[in-house]
Amino acid sequence: MDFDSAVKIINDLLTEKRPDTFNSSWILRHAPDVYRFIKKNVRAEIGGIDWDRVTRALDRKFQRKWKVPSSNRTKSYRKKAEVGIILHKYHQKLYAFISPADRHDKDMCDIITIALVRIAQKGNVTAKEEIIKLVRFTVNDWIEHHPKISSWNGYESLIQRRIEDCIRCYRYSGSFLGYLFKTLEYAGRGLRPTNSYLSG
Repeated sequence: MDFDSAVKIINDLLTEKRPDTFNSSWILRHAPDVYRFIKKNVRAEIGGIDWDRVTRALDRKFQRKWKVPSSNRTKSYRKKAEVGIILHKYHQKLYAFISPADRHDKDMCDIITIALVRIAQKGNVTAKEEIIKLVRFTVNDWIEHHPKISSWNGYESLIQRRIEDCIRCYRYSGSFLGYLFKTLEYAGRGLRPTNSYLSG
């Protein structure tokens, strides 16, 4: 079994069973061999199963059906080593946040961001700060090139709070950056242009 065949089995099972939602226990119950393969071979950078990689590979119609239990409030901590593992693994791809060349670069931004989001959701403040720093390059590009996001120009502290909200609330729902874009689009409808926007 390889990763692609494991994903195909899950897709086929979801098509056949048509559950309203599913999770790791559902996969273990209906496809134990697939679960064991994933547990052994699809690992996150700081340990545990990388379910983001699995859900990202599923048919789009199934991605939003993935559910995990809501985690209890976690205790904040700082651990640069956890963040360093991610940044070291993808250090040659960090340019994509500043100047993505193609769809692959945009996908890589999501992979990096989601890996950091998972650490931040465990309470690592350093990971949250790194996400905000990286994602701000992308948000600034949106403000400059997307009319639906341009109203955020000048709202620096509010942008940071929205990013923090998205980090906290993001589950397994496809693209984190897509989720952030939609959040800013909807929340920005009532914003008034700032002086910095008018003078630019």
